[in-house]
Amino acid sequence: MSIHDDLLVDIAEKVETEQSNQMPLTVVVPGAVITGRLAPESVWKARIAEVLRDSERLKPFAELFDPAGEDTRRDEERSRPTHLHLHVARILQGSYGLPDTGGMYRVAIDEVSSWTLGELSYSDE
Repeated sequence: MSIHDDLLVDIAEKVETEQSNQMPLTVVVPGAVITGRLAPESVWKARIAEVLRDSERLKPFAELFDPAGEDTRRDEERSRPTHLHLHVARILQGSYGLPDTGGMYRVAIDEVSSWTLGELSYSDE
């Protein structure tokens, strides 16, 4: 999409404000349908940092995602969200969800062509 969806931005902003990671969301972006739960950016980054710290090869990258270095501007000074941060998310491919355990995806709101509240089901068979 060349123009972002204000309602989707409002939902992302509410997730950020409430610090909730329970909003189920499915989005369509070029080349993929992704289903999962919307998370605040800081929660998403903290989880990525944790995974990277546990890897000997990737440990140096953990600091890039460390929420301890986050900007501490007041809420009213923060800009509106430009990305969605999905966790326990899967890319739907036919009747399968990849990866099996769910992944962490960052999606530019401007790239979302359609969306729905709720997670789409898929078959593990």
